[in-house]
Amino acid sequence: MNKKTTIYDIAEKLNITAATVSRALNNNPKISVATRKLVLDTAAEMNYEQNRLAKALKSGKSFNVGVIVPRINTNFFGSVIRGIEEELYPEGYHIIICQTHDEKELELGNINSLLNLQVDGILMSISNTKHDNNDLFKNVLKKNVPLIFFDRSKNIPGVSSVTIDDFKGAYEATQHLIDQGFKRIAHISNDQKLEIFKNRYAGYKQALLDNGLEFDESLVLESWSKVEQGKEVAKTFLDMKNPPDGIFSSSDFSALGAIQEIKERGLRIPEDIGVIGFSNEPFTKLMELTITTVDQSPIEMGKLAARVFLEEVNNSKRIRSERKVVLDPELIIRQSSLRNK
Repeated sequence: MNKKTTIYDIAEKLNITAATVSRALNNNPKISVATRKLVLDTAAEMNYEQNRLAKALKSGKSFNVGVIVPRINTNFFGSVIRGIEEELYPEGYHIIICQTHDEKELELGNINSLLNLQVDGILMSISNTKHDNNDLFKNVLKKNVPLIFFDRSKNIPGVSSVTIDDFKGAYEATQHLIDQGFKRIAHISNDQKLEIFKNRYAGYKQALLDNGLEFDESLVLESWSKVEQGKEVAKTFLDMKNPPDGIFSSSDFSALGAIQEIKERGLRIPEDIGVIGFSNEPFTKLMELTITTVDQSPIEMGKLAARVFLEEVNNSKRIRSERKVVLDPELIIRQSSLRNK
């Protein structure tokens, strides 16, 4: 049976002390970046595996972090997870990914399971649910486990969050449609009990009012962030006696469904009707008709959420901080809305 590599083997090969190797592997700031890199590269080359149990017992940490998302089969949440991993893996953490599928009971079960596993923190995007899990979130804080929201958040004392300026993103998207000559602009929203969709709706509405355009409540319909739902909402819009000439959707998937319905009716995009989505999913730039959308910087969002967690968990005084990090959105202008080239 092959003998496992130890820190003493690494120390002997590099002609340094085992204590230096240990400090380098544990990110001790007293060790230079160059030495740390040399130790990590050599450890990888020698197939060294840290004893996570011993490390956990020594530090009082499990070095596991829970990440909860509504679903992982979207580029946005996949990219957020990648950003989290890029920040936490070099610090010795492993992440446990859970999905809620926008179900209250799954969210409840995920959080309780992570707490039972004694994770060092929970980073999450809350479920799209009409039920209130505030007591559950507060219970996480009572157990002194850092809780950080990203993307979808709630304003709960003691909970940090990393989001984008959804109001600004929606405002700029709607303003772009107006600048392109669209005058009767509809909005495909989502559950406005969630702050992100409430803010996107508010940004859309304010842009109309600031430009002297009529705000018509009949042109705002809620939809899940799914292609089929966007298609159904578009049918309702297009069947109106006075249909819209522009659509701003709170989701790229709903926007795609709307585009499919518009095309099936023989209407031209953007000549007859312009469409903008939200999230900058990869398909928006790969389609024959590219889709204008709002980019949310998901990798950066994940990295920042991880950094906020590290600040909290490494606070020796265990003083709970509450940070509200807000990223700037970026409007990505493509064919689906661009009348004036």
